[in-house]
Amino acid sequence: FVYFSQSQICLLLRCFCSLCKGFSRTVRFFSRRDRIRGIIAFFGGIFLVMMRWPIFGMMFQLYGIVYLFGQFFPIVAASMKDTPVIGAIFSAPAVERFFQNSGGANRRAPV
Repeated sequence: FVYFSQSQICLLLRCFCSLCKGFSRTVRFFSRRDRIRGIIAFFGGIFLVMMRWPIFGMMFQLYGIVYLFGQFFPIVAASMKDTPVIGAIFSAPAVERFFQNSGGANRRAPV
């Protein structure tokens, strides 16, 4: 088996995602001013993981991911309600309230 460190896996994942979306769309997504807090947290987390602070780096990355992609959580939850096994979990009132509140009222999904 090939051994990859966490920083190498992190870097490979970022490169793969940018290849799938295209370089210009990736740059455009990560250069929006309204998402600067999430962008700094995300790339700061990558930097911390590479500097061998994996716990703090992953926490920063998680915050950045939630901030960058948080408006999509209600959309994902709505489509998960239609799945056979876990649809009942996503239809529970507490879970519905969580995903409605996690979307961010002041930001709009670009779909």
